[in-house]
Amino acid sequence: MAEAAVDRSSKSGLGPAGKPFSTFERLVAWRYLRARRKEAFISVIAGFSFVGIMLGVATLIIVMAVMNGFRTELVSRILGINGHMIVQPVDGPFTDYADLASRLAAVPRVKMALPLVEGQVLASAQAGGSTGALVRGVRAEDLTKLKAVSEHINPGDMVGFASGQGVLIGTRMADQLGLRVGDLITLTSPDGDITPMGVSPRVKSYKISGLFEIGMSEYDSSIIFMPLEEAQLYFNAEGLVQSIELFVDHPDDIDALKPKVEEAAGRQINLTDWRQRNQTFFSALQVERNVMFMILTLIVLVAALNIISGLIMLVKDKGSDIAILRTMGASAGAIMRIFFMTGAAIGIVGTLAGVLLGVLVCVNIESIRQFFSWISGTVIFNPQVYFLSQLPAEMDISETISVVVMALSLSFIATIFPAWRASRLDPVQALRYE
Repeated sequence: MAEAAVDRSSKSGLGPAGKPFSTFERLVAWRYLRARRKEAFISVIAGFSFVGIMLGVATLIIVMAVMNGFRTELVSRILGINGHMIVQPVDGPFTDYADLASRLAAVPRVKMALPLVEGQVLASAQAGGSTGALVRGVRAEDLTKLKAVSEHINPGDMVGFASGQGVLIGTRMADQLGLRVGDLITLTSPDGDITPMGVSPRVKSYKISGLFEIGMSEYDSSIIFMPLEEAQLYFNAEGLVQSIELFVDHPDDIDALKPKVEEAAGRQINLTDWRQRNQTFFSALQVERNVMFMILTLIVLVAALNIISGLIMLVKDKGSDIAILRTMGASAGAIMRIFFMTGAAIGIVGTLAGVLLGVLVCVNIESIRQFFSWISGTVIFNPQVYFLSQLPAEMDISETISVVVMALSLSFIATIFPAWRASRLDPVQALRYE
């Protein structure tokens, strides 16, 4: 076989001692990759290496894309209801909040400035049952601009809220307390009126003008929206707001806006952005992504180790071929490059197949989820639990490139030792392998 390869390469004008990675070397490497009956076991090992690298790369791409999709969905829901930048007073409460909100909203790349009054309460229903809740007092026109909330409320429900005659609660809170639109919800605040007997809790009932469903159970079960003026009265903050939340065009570029916001405020303020308020949550997501990447990389590593074992067995099986090639003038470097290309080809083809498989799965992941739900007879990724209508998958180009580079690097490194071992054999020693 080696002789035939040499003869054909000689006819084309390329001998064994040609340039590195010449046609001769590629031809011999390709012949070693082709399965033969007596090399069936070696071919099986090479096949397992190919499948392992393909599945490892595809799994990495799919899992990282799904985690990116989850992060994007969670960030969109968190930032859909919470401001990207929170402006709080340092030298006293905001009494001129309307003018201040107008100045802050005029800052370039700021979409909206939302004056806010917040307070913790105990929410209860007349039929029994209670739960802790966070009351957010906002203006009706500002709530209309919060698409994460207003898009999930009937227009008629907003009319009652705008008139100051009711509050909005989440669907999960309504189900927990057994409430519906038109029912009364009782709110109890520990910060009530000061009496000779001490501070008495403030208790007041409000009509439920509408229900909303943001898509995160934490928000849908604990937030109550109340008209700003009514919230100011309820929390003894007439004419005041505790903070102003800013919504910007690009939340990731928020650092560049902070000096402009401070200048527009014209007073001492304390600025907190969404990354600081959710630092623990997003840090946990980042750690999870990194650990998952490391764990799934082991799949590719195991497949690369199979390349080592397969090439070592191939070197042993091709001892006589190595002797013939060395006798006819092939250098040690040529032998090393031949076996390097043989092993590297498995890694390259496996990586490309893995990328193709990963992209196909990510593009059709929702159809795949529905198929497996149909096969198993159960709802996989139930929207009622996760509040997502479909399984998210968002591929990142730089992340995919890093997966490809990692897989190719491991494959190339795995071929170095067997190829080096083959190049160290002289013709006499190589004949002993037979």
